[in-house]
Amino acid sequence: MNLTDRLKQQAAWRAAEYVQSGMILGLGTGSTTRFALERIAELLKQGHLKNISGIPSSLQTEALARSLGIPLASFDAHSEIDLTIDGADEVDPDLNLIKGGGGALLREKVLAQAGRRNIIIVDESKLSPQLGSKWPLPVEVVPFALGVEMKFLQSLGAKVSLRKNSDGSPFRTDQGNAILDADFGPIADPEALARQLNQRAGIVEQGLFLGLATEVIVAGENGIRHLMA
Repeated sequence: MNLTDRLKQQAAWRAAEYVQSGMILGLGTGSTTRFALERIAELLKQGHLKNISGIPSSLQTEALARSLGIPLASFDAHSEIDLTIDGADEVDPDLNLIKGGGGALLREKVLAQAGRRNIIIVDESKLSPQLGSKWPLPVEVVPFALGVEMKFLQSLGAKVSLRKNSDGSPFRTDQGNAILDADFGPIADPEALARQLNQRAGIVEQGLFLGLATEVIVAGENGIRHLMA
């Protein structure tokens, strides 16, 4: 395991300490969250956790949770989540986030909005002085509107690329939508940009998670920090 993976695991294991028996959990997507799911599964097998259920943020996470023996639920049975554990691509000093590098931003935002407590787990490389400094903004778009929304994002000053799979085919989300990665550079006013994007009919969701993280657990070479909103 390389240093980055060790740091991800440290943050994930710390977050898993906050899971209690009987909880409804939001299960994020991504390499850091995978470590958390593996730890939760281990605690279940050891008997330290009981009667938990997870609502997954992607088909990938659903498959992983099933393989680990984590019981799953849905919003049909539970309209509120006790605790969501998820990762992020970028975190600013106010604990605002850019998410969507794994393509699950829509369902991840649904979980975050339904959660009473949202713990974000990252290694220290994800910390940023300003959103957009390190990561382009993922924007989920219905295929019908792909061209027009690409042009719209470019009109706002972004360099835009269509996300593709490793074989060169267009990436599709679990909902069958495309993702445009919009590089705005450092985003001076994330709230204003979010409002602009949310008004567009062809944009299903965008990766600005503003005011949704209740806390961020950051693992670095000098230890773990727990940042509170």
